[in-house]
Amino acid sequence: MMTANNTAPQTALVTGAAARIGASVAAALHDRGCDVLLHYNTSRQAAQELADRLNAIRPDSAFPVSADLSQPAGVEHLAGETKLHFSRLDILVNNASRFYATLPGETQAWQWDDLMNSNLRGPYFLVQALLGELRAAQGVVINLVDIHAERPMQGHAVYCISKAGMAMMTRALAKELAPTVRVNGIAPGAILWPEHEQPGTIKQGGKEAILNRIALGHIGEPADIAGAVCYLALDAPYITGQILAVDGGRSLTI
Repeated sequence: MMTANNTAPQTALVTGAAARIGASVAAALHDRGCDVLLHYNTSRQAAQELADRLNAIRPDSAFPVSADLSQPAGVEHLAGETKLHFSRLDILVNNASRFYATLPGETQAWQWDDLMNSNLRGPYFLVQALLGELRAAQGVVINLVDIHAERPMQGHAVYCISKAGMAMMTRALAKELAPTVRVNGIAPGAILWPEHEQPGTIKQGGKEAILNRIALGHIGEPADIAGAVCYLALDAPYITGQILAVDGGRSLTI
């Protein structure tokens, strides 16, 4: 990937970077030489521990920042903190997302707003707020979509709608921001099980049923997503507007 200054470390902002996939992505980018801004919402301790671990490897290379991206003020705050820490931005990874069941006939308006604001509006306006920095670096945006953006998950209509919007956002921004900024997406399949299973998240016998649909026969690891992010961000300068499914072949039989 081209940068404005090839002698300086590349910079990356990873949203939802305190744990799970986000933490793995941030660590992988850091391992590739990037300075990283670690966004979190409420997981302060986990984000600080990750920053401490990365800074022990390379001092002053990781910075935790808190913001609620479902709120416009949170987006503005994170963009401002990014500009304070970095003179440009090479990589923006929109990973932060909210996930819970919503049933037609029972969905509350606040649930619609919460999922749409955090999963779609927040990422869009974060790109907009950091567009000058991304253009200066000839940077790249990586959006974490979902295989269920194309094939809905039962009981999660609003979540799936929000991720379908992010898939279109990826393609639309890739066209709008070319040739200066590349925009790609990654659609994870079953990567870890939910930390707190809610009613309707995984139905009775659901884990076995999910595994039976995965061509490779097992769920993925956060490292699988992190590797795909590094590829699209750092090793694929001629790819834009694409959404890579990292799902062990689940989308073949979903």
